Amino acid sequence: MTQKQHFDATSPKKISPKKRVKLSSRHHMAILWQNFARDTGVTAKDATLREKVSVVGRVGILMLSCGTGAWRVRDAMNTIARDLEVTCSADIGFTSIQFTCFANGHSYSQVLALANTGVNTDKLNTLEHFVKEFETVYAPLTIQQIHKEIDKIQSQKGNYAPLDAGLAAAIACAGFIFLLGGGWPEMVCAFIGAGLGNYVRRKMIDRHMTTIANVAVGVAVSCLTYLVIFKTIEALLHIPAGHEAGYIGAMLFVIPGFPFITSMLDISKLDMRSGLERLAYAIMITIVATLVGWLVALVVDLKPANFLPLGLSPLTLMLLRLPASFCGVYGFSIMFNSSRKMAATAGMMGALANTLRLELVDLTNIPPSAAAFCGALLAGILASLINRYNGYPRISLTVPSIVIMVPGLYIYRAVYNIGFNNIGVGALWLTRAALIIMFLPFGLFVARVLFDKDWRHFD
Repeated sequence: MTQKQHFDATSPKKISPKKRVKLSSRHHMAILWQNFARDTGVTAKDATLREKVSVVGRVGILMLSCGTGAWRVRDAMNTIARDLEVTCSADIGFTSIQFTCFANGHSYSQVLALANTGVNTDKLNTLEHFVKEFETVYAPLTIQQIHKEIDKIQSQKGNYAPLDAGLAAAIACAGFIFLLGGGWPEMVCAFIGAGLGNYVRRKMIDRHMTTIANVAVGVAVSCLTYLVIFKTIEALLHIPAGHEAGYIGAMLFVIPGFPFITSMLDISKLDMRSGLERLAYAIMITIVATLVGWLVALVVDLKPANFLPLGLSPLTLMLLRLPASFCGVYGFSIMFNSSRKMAATAGMMGALANTLRLELVDLTNIPPSAAAFCGALLAGILASLINRYNGYPRISLTVPSIVIMVPGLYIYRAVYNIGFNNIGVGALWLTRAALIIMFLPFGLFVARVLFDKDWRHFD
């Protein structure tokens, strides 16, 4: 027998006008979770099936809102369900969950959806600790008390203000542009352009502006700011015009690294719905960002030419790549709302993994895609070892540390050339980018297979 959801369905009496609650006026209506919990004083294990399901679903949708993949969301929901002595079967997408819980011959289904998506690694870390401690700490509480604890997690504010987010993007893109081959003029211009661009984008996000709008405006602001700063430096210091090529680095803060990586990991675990939806979202962000960048370049006559040679020795270049990679990964981690300690940990991982990748390309005949696999594999191994030590979620460490390996420059050059009908050249850059993007999550997958016994099996 299946119990369908009805508002206050357990009460046979009509609700008096005084007891009526004000329903949400949002387009994605906010759920009044406290209405699922009756103040009966019984523990969560002795609560009704409907009340237990409200906890399972709420934990799942909160995990999903943090940007983690379907496998981790399902694992958290299953853990809560087992502790509450129910069986859970879930179909998880990118922004929605459909699931049913079974107990004592009855079933109860829910459909939950997010209004928007994002990445919040600090909240994800808090939720994972909540799930691990649920059996001993939270299961003895009432459903009402559990929802109050989840309220605290849900209302947890971000760690950083828009100014901090802008500074993080500035640091990340300045490091990124050096790793791509840019010198100090490109780094200075990218630092200011990316910082202002992400600051504006973050302010728009805080005002709930739609995703495409905040991406487009953020990219446009970053590219135009780069141009203004570059022309100022060029006039004052008479630097070569070739340094304008670094404007691409100023827009790389919008790279959708989390959905790109988690989409491939979900597909590898046959969570096809979640994986394909994440991939579609990542492609949408990439297309919007590159098209806006191309239009700005077309209007102001910027060209993605090769960077001017730095003239550094191999040893000097390697030693400089380590701090540049650290800064890039640290900045991206801060943008993902990691704590400073978690961001520093990811930064050190990324410094080793990304420098290994770049040195393999420079010093051997290994293709860039294979080098990306090696770098991601090292990042995955380090994340698994660190996870055993301090419990940081692997994905909160691995994704920031390999986002810097995503070939944003290749993708932009592909779109730029296709925009000018240079289809052959554009297809070549796009193929190179696709190979690297596919090999990055493959490296993480292999690391998880080696170090996570649950990941090795499909069930």
